[in-house]
Amino acid sequence: METGLNTIDGSGVLLRDVRESDLPIFFEQQLDKDASWMAAFVSKDPANREAFNAHWSKILAAGNPIQTILFNGEVAGYVASYTDEELGHPEVTYWIGKPYWGKGIATRGLAMFLQQVQTRPMYGRAAKDNIGSVRVLEKCGFTRIGEDSGYANARARETEEYILRLE
Repeated sequence: METGLNTIDGSGVLLRDVRESDLPIFFEQQLDKDASWMAAFVSKDPANREAFNAHWSKILAAGNPIQTILFNGEVAGYVASYTDEELGHPEVTYWIGKPYWGKGIATRGLAMFLQQVQTRPMYGRAAKDNIGSVRVLEKCGFTRIGEDSGYANARARETEEYILRLE
């Protein structure tokens, strides 16, 4: 399924189902050290292709909503929802490749995704210093409801994060 929304300058942000051919792009995007630092809570070894493939096989088999974000026909990233196993509530997650930062793509992609996935409340998390990601969530209607911290593999240390909710 593909849905679209034009960006201000006339270029398109589209969502579509994840394809097998997207996975190598997602893998390369998550290898970017700056992007991993900002995301903070990433896999222990992002360069381990076998672990990446196993993780994505599990994600795709789970049947949770997940979409590839396209920008001008190129794979810019993905957006997904899953149920947090510990807390039992739905959370949203997304990844945007570094070349696509600062263009409103994450905000448009998440907004489109939230139009399709009507589960509420929906939760999101972002490292406190990841101002861009916090702003994306807030622009899409999420409000800060709390704070937490956890071990962030990309930073090799405890990292504080905001917890946000969309009603």
